[in-house]
Amino acid sequence: MQPRLQHQQAQAATPAATITPTIDPLLRLPAVESAVALKRSAIYDGVRKGTFPKPVRIGGQAVAWRQSDVAAWINSRVEAA
Repeated sequence: MQPRLQHQQAQAATPAATITPTIDPLLRLPAVESAVALKRSAIYDGVRKGTFPKPVRIGGQAVAWRQSDVAAWINSRVEAA
């Protein structure tokens, strides 16, 4: 019986936060425009040139940007200034 009790104690000691994966929020175009202070044409021009993160497709014609990608782009712009 002793090994079973130790196993149960080990399971109880594992916090749920270490098991749950984190989710990177997706930003639609209006939120991206607001965050980076650029308009649609400048954002898509940057995507085409490879200087702005590519969006991910979330539906037939809908796209969004990963919040972490947009934040990394903003940070790179701040460091370059």
